[in-house]
Amino acid sequence: MKKFFNNIILFGLVALCIGEIVVRLTHVNSDIPYRTIDDMGIQKYYPNQEGYWKGGDHKWMVNSLGWPGELPDNYDNLITIIGDSFIENFMNPNDCHQSAYLKREIPNYNFLEASRSGVTLIESMEISKQTDTLNPIATLIHTGNGDIYESIKEIKSLNDITQLNTKDEVIIHGKMKSPGLKKVLYSWKLLYYLYNRFPLNFKNESIADSKKDKTEKSKFEINETRIRVLLNYIKNNYKIENKIFVFKPNSDDNIINLFKSMGFKTIILDSSKDKSWSFEHDPHWTCYGHERAAAQVSNKLKLSFLNRITVD
Repeated sequence: MKKFFNNIILFGLVALCIGEIVVRLTHVNSDIPYRTIDDMGIQKYYPNQEGYWKGGDHKWMVNSLGWPGELPDNYDNLITIIGDSFIENFMNPNDCHQSAYLKREIPNYNFLEASRSGVTLIESMEISKQTDTLNPIATLIHTGNGDIYESIKEIKSLNDITQLNTKDEVIIHGKMKSPGLKKVLYSWKLLYYLYNRFPLNFKNESIADSKKDKTEKSKFEINETRIRVLLNYIKNNYKIENKIFVFKPNSDDNIINLFKSMGFKTIILDSSKDKSWSFEHDPHWTCYGHERAAAQVSNKLKLSFLNRITVD
């Protein structure tokens, strides 16, 4: 009997090893980069990482600054781009990033992305404090309904993202959830594959703002005062003269109009009357979607910078 159990254990270990090798070679999982929290309380990635996206068709990379994507050749005529997973864009190769498309559209300018999945609007502003040290002539802050609502602690308290307590006007920095367990999970590829293949039934709200739902207007009415506090906090605590807020398609017109009324520069992306910008089973943009978004942004930037027309 002891020999029988030993054989079972040996067989299991061999199966685990073979499974791990197969999963790694076939890239059935996307490699996940490791995060850290810097001295300013901002979650970013450990510098100089790389890995394969699911399927192994392309690699993602994290540059020496700890942000996804490639760095520009130099920082002359720099425009920085800040946002969440849409700008992080691990699901597409580097030549499909906003920085790459914008460089093709406006070659006399250089572009740097600073992005991470789950970034809220208020964390984008915190990140802009870092990128402002590079003296950009403009910063594009990609945002949307969810990024704005999730910035406000009183609407929904989330410990792993950066939020503003609008009552006390205090920034609450996010904390990483179970970093040790995640490191084990992401390193053990077979275990991560099984975790993805048979997931626990947790509700995913990370991209809830990708579509405008029927309750959005009432949600704005309920939280309009808090949003005004958030925007006033941004105006009073950050350099906004060179900030341009780029709204995702289908963002709430009430929110956009509030930004405009308070003097913020805006660009409104529009994917209507066009083929889908997104993957079939994922609201993130395909290369086509990124190309179309960059074309709309570059047209506004050309008007703003070349003809000195204010972006609106």
